[in-house]
Amino acid sequence: MIYITLFYQFFLIGLFAIGGGAATIPFLFDLSKKYGWFSVFQLSDMIAISESTPGAVGVNMATFAGFQAGGFLGGVVATLGLICPSVIVIVAVSKLMMKFQSKEGIDSFFNALQVAATALILFAAYHIAALCGDNILNFVVFALVLTLMFVCPKSAIFYLVLSGILGMVLKL
Repeated sequence: MIYITLFYQFFLIGLFAIGGGAATIPFLFDLSKKYGWFSVFQLSDMIAISESTPGAVGVNMATFAGFQAGGFLGGVVATLGLICPSVIVIVAVSKLMMKFQSKEGIDSFFNALQVAATALILFAAYHIAALCGDNILNFVVFALVLTLMFVCPKSAIFYLVLSGILGMVLKL
């Protein structure tokens, strides 16, 4: 039964988490509360690991969450559940786009999806920030890294490594 639930829940996430891996985070918060497959603190670790490992963030998080809930098979089932809607939607949309690409409503639809994706990502950022707790050093590191990203644009890898080093040095 858990495998059917995993597939179904991650299928829904894959269907509605428009905007990439970060957009899956609010849905994962809901899963942690609803099913208890993983804690909110494990979710913060999942996010950090998924961001720093190769591959799509959403897929990495689905695999980890599925593994936590149902072992190896749970990881496979959750991952398949997450990616199935994308495959279905991409095939359907590509066929429809050829037919309706000049229609005005299509552009409005995709513009609205961009706004919704931005809202999901900001909602995820809010939840991730809440996980930092009231440790002022977490917010200092956040502000420092965010400022550096604007002032001194470098690769995301640079900032991940810098944050990891700061975390070890400051024992965050």
